[in-house]
Amino acid sequence: MIVNYTEQGWEIITQRAHGLLAAQIAVQWRKKDRPDRWVETLIAIADHDDAQTELEADDLLTPQGGPVDFKMKKFEPEHSQRLHDFSVSKSRYIALLTSMHMVFLYTREAGTNPLVKPFLAEQEKLQRAWRKALKITPKEATRIYGLLEWCDAFSLLLAQHEVQPENRTIEVSRGPDKRQYKLMQNSNGSLTVKPWPFDEKRFSLSLESRKLATLQFKSCEQFKKELAEADVVETVWRLEK
Repeated sequence: MIVNYTEQGWEIITQRAHGLLAAQIAVQWRKKDRPDRWVETLIAIADHDDAQTELEADDLLTPQGGPVDFKMKKFEPEHSQRLHDFSVSKSRYIALLTSMHMVFLYTREAGTNPLVKPFLAEQEKLQRAWRKALKITPKEATRIYGLLEWCDAFSLLLAQHEVQPENRTIEVSRGPDKRQYKLMQNSNGSLTVKPWPFDEKRFSLSLESRKLATLQFKSCEQFKKELAEADVVETVWRLEK
């Protein structure tokens, strides 16, 4: 989950809500550059970290009793295997993109966690088999995954309130076309991306979150109960070329 500290308390955004926002961004991507398997690509983007439902987890709090932000998480074999199993049950193509995302996330831990290297080696072996079966070249797979990674990065910028004020830009990431995209806020409050990668000249994005006034929780059960009972807040952004 994504955790933001606000004046009202903790703002909690679930991983699935973040994935849905990433898919909303992907839906707007210019048609001429979309992958052939477009529906599967959208599903992979929406579900790229769907293996954990916060209301079912037991590792949601820090030792101090605050909610655990996703950036605090390390490689978890059970979680990664569950995500792999979920993606394989949908399609090899979705499994390929999901696997590439896990490799992207956990490669940095390979030198410090002995469990990571064998997992990554197995994923890369599976990727080769899936690419061969699907007749997708490594270059094309990298291009398609680049869209997933870009939408993921964009979604995280919005979810973490990282849009800069006063017309200052912030980098999203390099897109599937290797171009560097930047996000900024217009004087009218709308957002824009430069260069503009979408067909529509204006559209909206939305994200649901929950606010918890309690700052320290005695147990995961207390946190999950308050999260389940919290009012849902919808944030909407307008994007304009």
